[in-house]
Amino acid sequence: MNTSKCTIIRNSTQFSYFTLGAYVDTQMFKYLYFMIILSLYVFTVGSNVLLIVVICVNRSLHEPMYMFLCSLFVNELYGSTGLFPFLLLQILSDVHTVSAPLCFLQVFSIYLYASVEFSNLAAMSYDRYMSICYPLQYHTLMMSSKVALLIAVTWIPPLLAVCVTTCLSASLQLCGNVINKVYCNNHSIIKLGCHGATVNNLYELTAASVTVCVPVSVILYTYTRILKICFSGSKQTRQKAVSTCTPHLASLLNFSFGVSFEILQSRFDMSHVPNMLRIFLSVYFLTCQPLFNPVMYGLNMSKIRTICKNLLLGYVGKSRILIKIQNHHHVSHSTFSETTNRRF
Repeated sequence: MNTSKCTIIRNSTQFSYFTLGAYVDTQMFKYLYFMIILSLYVFTVGSNVLLIVVICVNRSLHEPMYMFLCSLFVNELYGSTGLFPFLLLQILSDVHTVSAPLCFLQVFSIYLYASVEFSNLAAMSYDRYMSICYPLQYHTLMMSSKVALLIAVTWIPPLLAVCVTTCLSASLQLCGNVINKVYCNNHSIIKLGCHGATVNNLYELTAASVTVCVPVSVILYTYTRILKICFSGSKQTRQKAVSTCTPHLASLLNFSFGVSFEILQSRFDMSHVPNMLRIFLSVYFLTCQPLFNPVMYGLNMSKIRTICKNLLLGYVGKSRILIKIQNHHHVSHSTFSETTNRRF
């Protein structure tokens, strides 16, 4: 008993770096993968920034639903930035290591992103519930102060919960430093602990219950009420529910699928799944959701779609006018030069 304890103490240490064991040698294909991921990241950042600017600049979009959407797009930017630049560096690197502080920073970023995503989707479902079930009192019930409070609740509790999670993991005595992932994952770090990380596991379970189960319960409750109203309401009510709730439900199902696979993969043996498929599905909720949401909402929300279309047409129109002005100046300058030459 004492010998085993001494062995554990001797082997445990605070590692200064972690090795990511899921990367494979892609040889010359790494440049192709780099360009694909870079393109995805540029498109993700561009689409989310565009929609954030559109919502902030246009007063007609300063409504509760669009404020929650703006919060969602900010979170997509944050989540994608927590992974994409890291992946790009690792793809080009021959040695797949990451310093311990940077690894824990990534754990914090990814867990906060996932927690805020669920909370934000819950706030949006509550907003849709108020809009569809209480249309006459909606603007009175959803005042700007209440919207600000809901957005604060969306971000602050997950922030505090993830801070505690990261601190507990950073204080663990580790007996290894190889993480079988392409990015830093909290549960993988906990499994490297020398002692039974009971406190970490219990806290992670509790935090997951609060940050995931509570928002999902809110979503289920609100959609149950919305469905009841739709079945008993008018055709106009049903059309309103379908047009505003479809993107939200699609976003929720897409994100839940990605997170569910990652949870299963972290806790169970998934070696029977092909390695490349495991890698793709492990980053699915971090890569596809930030890309999926702006495209989904940009195409389905008529107000956003119309404003984006007008902006694009306005930009094209201005470009054409500038080209015409430049051509006119060029023609005028050429005519003036020819006239001057003839005189002399």
